[in-house]
Amino acid sequence: MALTEVERRRGQHAALSIAAIVIILGVPLWWKTTETYRAWLPVSQIKELADVQLQLSADVEVVFARGTVTPEQQKKVPLMQTQDEEHTIDENTVLRYRYETRYRTATIMEEDALNQPTAAQADLSLHTLSESPCGSLVVYVIPESSSLLPEDIEVFIGQRRTALLRIGTQMKEGRTLEQLLSHLKPRIKQLLRMMSFSHTDITAALSQRVRLSPGNKDSLADTMRPFKSSPGYEITFSLLNPDPKSHRLHWDIEEAVQTYIQPFLTKLAPLANFSIDSQILYYAMLGVNPRFDSSHSAYILNSASLAHVINPVEARLGSNAASSNPVMNFLLYVPDAHHSPLHIHDYKKQKVDTNAFHSPRWGGIMVYNVNDFYGPEAVFPVDINIDMAKVMGVFLAQLRLLLGVQSSTPPPGFLFAPSTNVGLADWELDRLMWSRTVENIATATTTITSLSQLLDQIGNIVINDNIAQQVSSAVTALQLAVAELEAGNLIFALQYSKEAISASERAFFDPSLLHLLYFPDDQKFAIYIPLFLPMCVPILQSLYKIMSDLRQRRREKQAKKD
Repeated sequence: MALTEVERRRGQHAALSIAAIVIILGVPLWWKTTETYRAWLPVSQIKELADVQLQLSADVEVVFARGTVTPEQQKKVPLMQTQDEEHTIDENTVLRYRYETRYRTATIMEEDALNQPTAAQADLSLHTLSESPCGSLVVYVIPESSSLLPEDIEVFIGQRRTALLRIGTQMKEGRTLEQLLSHLKPRIKQLLRMMSFSHTDITAALSQRVRLSPGNKDSLADTMRPFKSSPGYEITFSLLNPDPKSHRLHWDIEEAVQTYIQPFLTKLAPLANFSIDSQILYYAMLGVNPRFDSSHSAYILNSASLAHVINPVEARLGSNAASSNPVMNFLLYVPDAHHSPLHIHDYKKQKVDTNAFHSPRWGGIMVYNVNDFYGPEAVFPVDINIDMAKVMGVFLAQLRLLLGVQSSTPPPGFLFAPSTNVGLADWELDRLMWSRTVENIATATTTITSLSQLLDQIGNIVINDNIAQQVSSAVTALQLAVAELEAGNLIFALQYSKEAISASERAFFDPSLLHLLYFPDDQKFAIYIPLFLPMCVPILQSLYKIMSDLRQRRREKQAKKD
């Protein structure tokens, strides 16, 4: 009996020891080694970014030339005036615009520049004196008697960040300084909307974040046409020769790109990186059969057929699998001898002068007719040299539209400076930079808040240190971009917004986020039950037996007392 009692106690102690080891050491160790690692994220700062409150600040310098204000009025000209606007887009998005206008009189060198024969020469001379920073605007107020502008022109917008504003006849004499400033204020505000940013451009840049009210078809098309903001773009020029037996085509694409396209892309370098390639595709046909119109003695592609042209051709273009950047396709199609000349007609059934069309967020196609080279004694294949100046002029105009450079028509009384070989004015670049900066901030904010909500809802996703670092970098860059935008430092705001969108997308699309995404709790039970059940059943049975023995002893002791 004594030996049996000793063995029974030893078994009880062993069971208790094993249970204690499992509970004290085993369970915490298992819990620690199997928990999902989740690095710290700045959740509070991300929630603050969910409410977008942007302030765009633009600096305007108004310079009065000789003859616009009297010496007495010069002493009373205010140094600076500030105007604020606020627009509530939705409950989480508020836009504020601040216009800081500084006034001064022209210097002697500026007066000499304003005495040039033409407004374009004056614009160039003023630019050589001083270069205005990105996002700013300088308006030179010239007298009504100035010969720089034609009689019916009141405003001249140059290639830089400079505009010439003529005082109207009603402001010639006998008006106070307050009346003069009140007369100039709406014109200056109109110049800001044209040369800097407008509320329409900024709200269009927020289209990915907020639901915009439907406008007219033209404004909707302008919003949907440009490519979304991206760190880089791939540009592909393709020459389509459907019938190499009819003609042998020669195009100096390398020289044409360097002459017409590269200066434009170089000026856009602050916005994105561009890479260019070219190719020649033989026996590449259009996806539709053009119809012959006897009244025009030509083959016709109407506007309804243009939508069916791209898909068959796109299959032949190939793609750059090594890059994730958007691709812009520019196709030059030379019809064969049996379908030439080929003309594109618009929806009004009128011939398109450029004989080209573009597709939103895809590219453009130009039809280049060479039927004039087919003489009665032509020997096939005919050698044809393509006029690259004509072709690149069309492609450059399409490239401007696809990148979001608005080609606005000057209102009555306005005159734009003639275009240069760059194809982009400084103020057009500023206007695009304002929109792209706001678009980058909105996109990065949406990406970061979506990632934060996803990680909060699904606790199985691992958050490693690399993702946490990318999220923190994106949040910091967003805060700096918003601060620089408020301060009016456009170039720095754009740079920080590009860093924010890059860091946010790297964090959102990190492959490590998917490791435990499809590992639900029922699969955990299926794995751990076969592992722990055989071990836990004997321990639980031993504990149950120990508890039963304790209760039996208590009953026996109570019976002896009674």
